[in-house]
Amino acid sequence: MRRANTALRRSLIPGGMSLLLAACVQLPPAMPDVQGVVPPTLGQPMAVADASPVAVQTAARLAWVQHPGLRQSIGQALTHNRDLRVALSNIERARAQYGITSAAQLPTVAAAAQGSRSRTSADLSSTGAAVTSTQYSAQLAVTSFELDLWGRVRNLNDAALQQFLQSEANQINVRITLVADVTYAWLNLAANQARLALARDTLASREKAYELTQRIQQLGGTSGLVLAQNRITVETARGDVAAFSAQVAKDRNALEALVGSGLDPAWLPTADTLRGDPATAPAALMVLPAELPSSLLLERPDVRISEYNLQALSANVAAARAALFPTISLSTSIGLGSRELDSLFGSGNSTWSFVPQIRWPIFDGGGARAAVDVAQANRDIAISQYEKAIQTAFREVSDALAERAQWQERLSAQQAVVDANARAFELSEARFTSGVDNYLTVLDAQRSLYAAQQALIGLRQSEQANRVALWKVMGGQLTPPAAPGS
Repeated sequence: MRRANTALRRSLIPGGMSLLLAACVQLPPAMPDVQGVVPPTLGQPMAVADASPVAVQTAARLAWVQHPGLRQSIGQALTHNRDLRVALSNIERARAQYGITSAAQLPTVAAAAQGSRSRTSADLSSTGAAVTSTQYSAQLAVTSFELDLWGRVRNLNDAALQQFLQSEANQINVRITLVADVTYAWLNLAANQARLALARDTLASREKAYELTQRIQQLGGTSGLVLAQNRITVETARGDVAAFSAQVAKDRNALEALVGSGLDPAWLPTADTLRGDPATAPAALMVLPAELPSSLLLERPDVRISEYNLQALSANVAAARAALFPTISLSTSIGLGSRELDSLFGSGNSTWSFVPQIRWPIFDGGGARAAVDVAQANRDIAISQYEKAIQTAFREVSDALAERAQWQERLSAQQAVVDANARAFELSEARFTSGVDNYLTVLDAQRSLYAAQQALIGLRQSEQANRVALWKVMGGQLTPPAAPGS
């Protein structure tokens, strides 16, 4: 009976261990909660989330950002933008990958303990009797450590390091691009709000003019044609108000998507944001050094990314060449072995093994040599990409500087165009009232004034975007002018 109970207990032990291990297995993680990613109701604004203190400090260091609402929007984006989160996660992945590759330069030491018990039947035993044997062992082993005589492992480690640095530079590039994109979207919203305000003011003035013309026509002072022409201008302005209202809503949605969370109305631009003094514009005018050396462009994140990629592929060439030479690896172990657990640590029970191995590729159909050729071709491609990145950076900076030199003249000229059209509109109305000209002259002057005002808003937006573009193409290295007395 005792033997039966013992056998039952022994049979239950493996089952209990299996259940215990099964209980320790982690279940798949639940899907992330998207609450806060999108609003609960379509068409409603997202909830405003808190920005991290680090992101707020980073945005505050962007001294060229003068509008507090724009600075707060940038801080929100640096906290909640999903593209930036992906870039940060890529850094962690590259850091872990570099740690894995770097570990290959050191030997792997592992400890193992083992116990075994076996029974040989009488028919198979040399003594003609059943034999039960027991064996215990404990070992400390170095498993297959490669002696890096030709630098293969070292160069693979260098390649992994360059990929890690590349991910860091990419994260900086994503940050700079994100700041610029948020600013562009914010300025686009400001411009369309100014256009909407202009369209509303135009609609109000045209409605008043239409009401006046309608009364004059009822008194017989003008024709029905003039009234119909006046009605056309009113409905055109009403259509512009509707179109710009929709565009403002779309601009806000685009800004929310970049920021990654809701927007406080206090952060948003107003219709007068781009109409104020240029000195208090949302983006300050950056100070340029007396001379701009081309070497500054080498510090741009995208250029550094190309440089790190070139260095990583160059290291891969060296690693591929090293693979042509013999590979020497060592496997060693020291330990103890005994048939009895009590005497496992007794004298004379030590064990050891030393297994050097050399592998020399003799014939592989040219695969190793082809691998070298592929690595060299990849390096040559990276050289061309690096040179192109520098050329692209130089062209972008040159384009931004070329536009910067002409902005003041363009804005002054467009303001003069607006003033001249406003005067022409006043004179045409006076001439129509006195009966000298027909109403078509008034309509042409009215349309010209409206188009000139719209063009001025667009130029102001583009001038601000040029300031941001110059900061971006210089890799975020420019600063605004110092305050007086500083």
